[in-house]
Amino acid sequence: MKRINVLMPALALLVTGFVVSSCKDEENPTIVSNAPTSFTAVMNGASERPTPVSTTATGTTRVLLNESTKVFSYTVTYSGLTPTAGHFHRINPNSTTGTGGVEINFASLTSPITGSFTLANQARIDSFRNGYYYSNLHTATYGNGEIRGDIRR
Repeated sequence: MKRINVLMPALALLVTGFVVSSCKDEENPTIVSNAPTSFTAVMNGASERPTPVSTTATGTTRVLLNESTKVFSYTVTYSGLTPTAGHFHRINPNSTTGTGGVEINFASLTSPITGSFTLANQARIDSFRNGYYYSNLHTATYGNGEIRGDIRR
């Protein structure tokens, strides 16, 4: 009788160990997503750098970044201006003015402006994710830019 009393708890513990170790977390699987990440910017004259401008023009930028393919697709809408140029700039991290060179020219200048571009390398993706890009529309009146939007997640 003592032998059965000792064996039953040991057997129960052994069976429980097998059951627990063979369980799968089927209700909470790990999902790897290639879904693009969304970024936005509100464009206005007050955001222009190094010198803000006074304008009633406004705009928005929406970017979808697919990090696995390095492709970002964009839509820029605006009102209250006639652009002569438009593009994405990449800010030099050491910039004291908050400005940077042109990285990507817009596909057109007619609102809504849509297009896509492949970023050259992981450093560009990291710069984009870390807020070093901005959208900018230039006009005849404001050659350095009339409205700008810093692109953020």
